[in-house]
Formats: sequence, C-alpha cells, structure tokens
Amino acid sequence: MEVYNFKAGMTPLLVSIPHGGTHVPAPIAARMTTEARALADTDWHLEQLYNFATDLGASVLAATHSRYVVDLNRPPDGAALYPGADNTELCPTTTFARDPIYHNGEAPGAAEIDQRVATYWRPYHDKLAATLAELRATHGVALLFDTHSIASRVPRFFDGRLPDFNLGTGGGTSADPDLAAGLLAICDHAAGFTSVLNGRFTGGYITRTYGDPAANIHAVQLEQSQITYMNEDAPFAYRPDRADDVRPVLKALLGDMLAWGNDHAGH
Repeated sequence: MEVYNFKAGMTPLLVSIPHGGTHVPAPIAARMTTEARALADTDWHLEQLYNFATDLGASVLAATHSRYVVDLNRPPDGAALYPGADNTELCPTTTFARDPIYHNGEAPGAAEIDQRVATYWRPYHDKLAATLAELRATHGVALLFDTHSIASRVPRFFDGRLPDFNLGTGGGTSADPDLAAGLLAICDHAAGFTSVLNGRFTGGYITRTYGDPAANIHAVQLEQSQITYMNEDAPFAYRPDRADDVRPVLKALLGDMLAWGNDHAGH
C-alpha cells in the first residue's frame, strides 16, 4: 500500500492530512492490544470533511497509515514536540487514554523505529517538501494548511473542553501574522463555535518545519474538535448534520488563505 494519497491542484495551497490514515500492517497489528487496534486517536474522516478542497484548486496530501505506526507530525529523531508537557512519541506506545498500544515486550525498539521512519515517515515528508518547493517556484508563494482533529475532551493533554478551532502558527513563526489574524477572525465570527490562536496546540513538527515566511512559505495548523463533525465514541461515525454546519467555516479558511496568497505572490 502507498504511504500517502496525493491529488495535485492548480493553486499555491497544499492541504496536509498526516493523521487521517487507518492502515496498520498486519505484523504490527498482531502485536497491538485490543484497545489500540480500535485506532481511537485517528483524525477521523478528514479526507471526507475536506473533499471540497480540490474544487478550490488545492493540492491534498493524506497519509494512509495510522499514526500508531509512526507519527508524521513528530521530529524523526524522537525529540519531544512540547518540551515539559505530556507528549506521545514518534512511534507511540500509549493511546491518548494512556492504554498501552502493544502487548508486553512488543513495543518497537530503536532499529524498528528507524525502519518505520525510512518506510513511512520519510516518503510523506519528501512529498510534502517537494510539493511546497514546486508551489513556491510556480506561484511565488506556497501555503500549507496542516489539518488535524481530536476529541473535544482529552484529560491527558488539557483540562475541560477544547475550543472547536485551534489554529497554530508555531507561536507566530510559521506564517505571516496578518494571514493568521484573518483566519482567526473567520473562526471568531463563526456562530456557535469557539476558537483560539496558538493556544494548547501551536502547531506540530510539520507546521514549524515547513513554514518559512521569509521565503514566502506560510504554514498553519488547524486542530479541530471532533465534536463539530462526528461522534466521538466508537465506532466514530461521521455526522453529516454537524459537518454541514462546520464545512462552510473550513471553506472560508481555505478561501481566505488563497486570497491572501494571491495578494502576496512573489512578495
């Protein structure tokens, strides 16, 4: 199986979906616990939720394999994403609910982690980097929208309910502040939803690594609360009624990025 699906667009915008994959190779799945095989921490249904992106002319890069195989939004050397906070690893060993992912003695060692990075992590990032370079060369600007979702309540990582829209620009380092402010304004004015910029989720490895405003490459992460478009309990069903309410906001975000990019191409 390919490690990602890619659809080329006609605009400077790339939508990245690194945590939407659900495939686990059989030899790995055989070592996993029953709880882990449910893949509860997947960013469920994002390809479906964003299936309008190609109509806007965006390119879409989506992982096929589960984040339990290897986390594409973590540094390849395994460094902590949020130093001092509770972090899941490059090859996670516990779920967000702190359940073990592997049976006793079955977690991957250093050599296997290196192999997973080479087999699954590296191809995704090679494609991501190459696409952004091509977009920058073609359009004079490249825009990366790295999209994620998470349960609205995850006590391991935050207290209470998470805002519906959690925008991150690496604390202001990965995208022009005017672009970020415009996106936040769209979320702030979306009736019935809550939002924050650079709150608990400031952007992961992808946002921080590929965003380079000085080179006119602007990266924004959206961590979206799953309660806005799906059932958060197994079997994690997509909810068209909820999705229909939130998709106009997502369309507005991508449309605003494209409009901003058109105004700043080659600057």
